[in-house]
Amino acid sequence: MKNILITGASGRIGSNVAEHLKGKYHLTLADIQNESSEDPGDDEMKRISLDITNLQDCREAFRGMDVVIHLAGDPSPEADFESVMRINIEGTYNVFRAAQEAGVERVIFASSVHTVKGYPADVQPHPDMPVRPLNLYGVSKVSGEAFASYFAYQEDLPIIALRIGGYDAVALTDGNLSASDMSIYLSPRDLNHLMEQCITTPMIHPFEVINAVSDNRFKGLDIQKTIERFGYEPMDDAFEKCGYTFDS
Repeated sequence: MKNILITGASGRIGSNVAEHLKGKYHLTLADIQNESSEDPGDDEMKRISLDITNLQDCREAFRGMDVVIHLAGDPSPEADFESVMRINIEGTYNVFRAAQEAGVERVIFASSVHTVKGYPADVQPHPDMPVRPLNLYGVSKVSGEAFASYFAYQEDLPIIALRIGGYDAVALTDGNLSASDMSIYLSPRDLNHLMEQCITTPMIHPFEVINAVSDNRFKGLDIQKTIERFGYEPMDDAFEKCGYTFDS
């Protein structure tokens, strides 16, 4: 089985992805909040403490890894410059640098819909359109994609950047989503499936940017490339789950 390290593994997305991948891969769950430990009854999973702003710690953690899933970062759209600079920008550089030095086969980078949130509501961005961030968090993810392109093409580190939409199953269940929110909704089930596809699908290019939303009736991001390149088969529709029906 491949050795896979997940940064930010204690977060909402990380913990869900880890649970889905458990038993299929040797997992190292890395998070700044973790205490390093290994379950003596489970030789396929261990937890380590990792601060991605420390390059040397990343170097040590990534030795022997086949795939790194980089989810760590400040996830707040209201994050200030100091936070996104230190964690999202410098931290992401450290992850890519350490992965390249360790000979990691590929990195899956959690980018965001916020890289293109500056477009008008009636525009459905596809991955080849120019970035248009609406906030500094989006800027930090654009920076991550630029680092990814550099490392992929100049330093031979294959990277997939997932522009993740709105990942919030609780708000969906509570019915607290606007039409705009529903259009970019990404269910845990669909992201888990896509994450596996990103681990196993042969890459045509060393760097790929793909959009990640569910099969919503109206989609805020174009996912055709995701379907064609990575065999993505989303199953959930936020509009349907929220009780909306439409005539065919």
